Amino acid sequence: MKKNTCNHKDHTLWSRRSFLQGLGLSGISSMLFANSTISFATNNQLTSAIENADSENILLIIKLFGGNDGLNMIVPVNQYDAYANNRPTIKIPKNNLLNLTDEYAIPDFMSSLDPMWKEGKMKVVHSVGYDNQSKSHFKGSDLWASAEIDSNIQETGWLGRYYDNIYTDYVLNPPESPVAIQIGSTRNITFDGEEHKYSYAVANISSLQNIAQTGKVYQSDNIPDCEYGDNVSFLRNTYNSSYNYAGKIHDAYNRSSDYTGGVGGYPASTPAYGKLGESLNIIARLIKGNLGTKIYMVTLSGFDTHATQFDTHQGLLTNISETISYFHEDLTDAGYGDKILTMAQSEFGRRVAENGSKGTDHGAAGPILFFGESLQGSGFVGEHADLNDLVAGNLKHHTDFRQVYSSILKNWMCVDASVVNATVLGSEYEDLNLGFACETETETEVPPVPPIPPNEGEGVPDSVVTFETYVSFEGDDTIITLQSNTTQHITVTLYDIKGQRLGVIENSILYAGVKKINVKQKNPSLAAGLYIFKAQSNYDAVSKKILIQ
Repeated sequence: MKKNTCNHKDHTLWSRRSFLQGLGLSGISSMLFANSTISFATNNQLTSAIENADSENILLIIKLFGGNDGLNMIVPVNQYDAYANNRPTIKIPKNNLLNLTDEYAIPDFMSSLDPMWKEGKMKVVHSVGYDNQSKSHFKGSDLWASAEIDSNIQETGWLGRYYDNIYTDYVLNPPESPVAIQIGSTRNITFDGEEHKYSYAVANISSLQNIAQTGKVYQSDNIPDCEYGDNVSFLRNTYNSSYNYAGKIHDAYNRSSDYTGGVGGYPASTPAYGKLGESLNIIARLIKGNLGTKIYMVTLSGFDTHATQFDTHQGLLTNISETISYFHEDLTDAGYGDKILTMAQSEFGRRVAENGSKGTDHGAAGPILFFGESLQGSGFVGEHADLNDLVAGNLKHHTDFRQVYSSILKNWMCVDASVVNATVLGSEYEDLNLGFACETETETEVPPVPPIPPNEGEGVPDSVVTFETYVSFEGDDTIITLQSNTTQHITVTLYDIKGQRLGVIENSILYAGVKKINVKQKNPSLAAGLYIFKAQSNYDAVSKKILIQ
């Protein structure tokens, strides 16, 4: 018999049911072990829409968290006197500038980007923002991630809403590969839908490295021999065997190798400037290994430069420039140069004037930088803000950030314009000329809403059939609630977490109104654990995770 390595009292405190309840697994798509949050995506709306779109293009989003100082990144030479007067100690001296044009320059410590500019692989969108811009890091990040500036609470992301409105039957039909991979800032809501997080998200690059090298999310050895350990082992093994894509990531990683060409290699990680080099190296390997993921997002912190900004910002921008340059060289050498677009953005810019601590405080508008062969020439897009025409010391924005999102979705990811306008952004925004366009201009036909059967559906608004499901608990019972505004036939089928069909637990007529199904009463032999149910009506199918206690 194995030695019991746990306190014997945990046998009275823990059961698998209470353990699952304590973790709150019902309706979530992430778990926390070893201080590392990992979320995983099953099939979703963006998956299907992007996979069905006529595009093999890949988008890399680099989030410069903390509020990047765009004025010391893209220096307005045509307004240099106003720039220098506002920044007596932190300005970039003229003799340390590399002119991109007669009007704008980059600091010489960003010289790694100069070849990309000269080769037509870089564009800058000036003065991007929105009305009444938030100067809070997290609120600002949520606003950019949600693209909803008129709401007090941001709960879904611009890509998450896209996922939510293509298909509802996503749990039981996962794609072969994750549609999005997110490194860092796992609280960011960009990929959050109404109920699910639609990205394979890791808190740090070390987690992704482990997955890529071993093919597992969590190790299942060295676990205490007791009931608590059994529960940990159960959850970890369940997670490793579910739709977490670890094996796919591992296979793609092993199908490729590190790039050894060029000069310098990926910049090494440092405590001060983060692990962008490691992150983009692994992303490049996954792309070269044909993983199939079309969106990657990496968060780089350190841009909240309230004090002694010059040296800190110089180190960050040097690291970014060298990493992006080498990343695109890597993928160009592998034949992916025209398929990858990189976008660097921040949640807000900095104030024009420096503060008393030789730094800058939270501001408003700032630039977004794009990199890639598909840009078809370097240049500047939009109007740069006037440094002498400020609002409370901040730059006015001239380009709405939702114009950027709209342009990317329609012209890079090749998503139908009607889906972008109605589903993702809730309005139509003027697209920017970023140099790329989808080859096909044929819009995807939106399927019509199924008609209501004759003599049914009285009182249904606008002849639209609604069918919704909810999960709740009544004591120890797990309840599925079905709600419909018309009479229709429904079936509810139960599956295990691997998607294996267990059987039908409801097959009946659902009248207009509400119907409750007690899952455990329908199948008393069910063990406590995580399952999936699929509710199929005349008009729709919905599948969700469910916890049996």
